[in-house]
Amino acid sequence: MRWSLLRPYFSRVVQIIVTLFGLSVLIFIIARVLPGNAARAALGPRASEAAVQALAKSMHLNAPIYVQYLYWLRDAFSGNLGESLVTFRNVSTDIAQFLPATLELVLFATIIDIVLALLLGTLAGRYSNSWIDNLVRIFSYAGVSVPSFVVAIFLILIFGYYGHIFPTFGELSPSMPTPPSVTGFVTIDALLEGRVDIFVDAISHLILPALALAVGNIAQEARILRSGMVENVRKDYIASERSHGIPETTITLEYLLKPSVIPTVSIMGLDFASLFANAFLVETIFNWPGFSAYAANAILRKDLNAIVGVVMVIGIIFVLVNVLVDIIVSHLDPRIGMAQKAE
Repeated sequence: MRWSLLRPYFSRVVQIIVTLFGLSVLIFIIARVLPGNAARAALGPRASEAAVQALAKSMHLNAPIYVQYLYWLRDAFSGNLGESLVTFRNVSTDIAQFLPATLELVLFATIIDIVLALLLGTLAGRYSNSWIDNLVRIFSYAGVSVPSFVVAIFLILIFGYYGHIFPTFGELSPSMPTPPSVTGFVTIDALLEGRVDIFVDAISHLILPALALAVGNIAQEARILRSGMVENVRKDYIASERSHGIPETTITLEYLLKPSVIPTVSIMGLDFASLFANAFLVETIFNWPGFSAYAANAILRKDLNAIVGVVMVIGIIFVLVNVLVDIIVSHLDPRIGMAQKAE
């Protein structure tokens, strides 16, 4: 295979490695220069000075920061992210326990986001300046303005406290047993176990927190898609297709939506990564045992290894999602893919 064909892929791999390396250095330094004694915070005010110094020595906290980083980097390559100062377990173990719950919530929120953003944006663009468009725009302004935790509280009041339609706390009802963990996703593990009742119960618990997370993204992406469709509908090729008698539905779905959705897809990639940051308050409100709550607790407790591990996981997810978005966009518009290969 010619080098010219491999070059863009090799370049992307190098960019990913450099990005993650730079992120690890940056967050490692930030975590270490935060005020406070991490060893003392972990052991408590009543611990002896000897115990504090012993813990600091075991974590190499007395060594220069570049030496600490080299120790961490060596262990990280073997899958060891260090010991948490809060749980006193390996950070890798904590991440494996808490990440699937948040990832399941974020993926479910993303599905809701994609479906509703495309639906509302397409309707608003197709019927621009109509009452449908006005309703979507009002929703967009409100959705972008209202924080996700406020949306969560309203959803609990409307659909939980007053409506009694959806459960509002936890992953499963107390009467439902937790299925054996295979993937870490309760919904998938329930199906693998053949328990449809547990699957349905897990989905019902996902709806409100996922919707609370997704509302802001839906509002923003629907508005962007609507703007793209309104701009593209004025172009000559749309007028040409209408002059040939092509049905409006076909024009909208096949010729208007595809070029208009490209900016929206790019924003969706960024919004997916941002959901992990926004999930903390939502997980707290819905008592969701997830990764974001673990991350926030690590920052508040100055849990050095956990802070670095959490940020690196989010960074890896962010990079992978952006690669996926680039692939999708290049398929939607082959000119973008050709331009990337020509670089």
